[in-house]
Amino acid sequence: MPEEDEDFLNKSGLSWETILEGSQKWLLVYNYPLPVGYNIDKADFALRIDACYPSTQIDMIYFSPHLSRRDGKIINNLTTLPIDAKTWQQWSRHRTSENPWEPGVDNVSTHIELMLYCLKQEFNKR
Repeated sequence: MPEEDEDFLNKSGLSWETILEGSQKWLLVYNYPLPVGYNIDKADFALRIDACYPSTQIDMIYFSPHLSRRDGKIINNLTTLPIDAKTWQQWSRHRTSENPWEPGVDNVSTHIELMLYCLKQEFNKR
């Protein structure tokens, strides 16, 4: 991972590590505080770090344990994926043509910002 990502993560105060699952690199971040409204207050999240990163984008978000809404409403576009011997909840959330990945600008910190935006927006949808 680029030094700027490691610096950001180290300064964030969050516990994190990178692992290899086969040939795929993953960033695991532990005990991330979630916005109010989810079934839990903190969760671990994973980001898939492709071999060509940061030229290629980080895509989607993976949570453990699985998230649900306290109000019982369904969260759409979820699947599961095994990572590091656990089943993670994959949130299919992607950048758009209005918000494309910009190499040299976007990185782990901007993807975490996008993830937090998606977590909050979940409650504005319905």
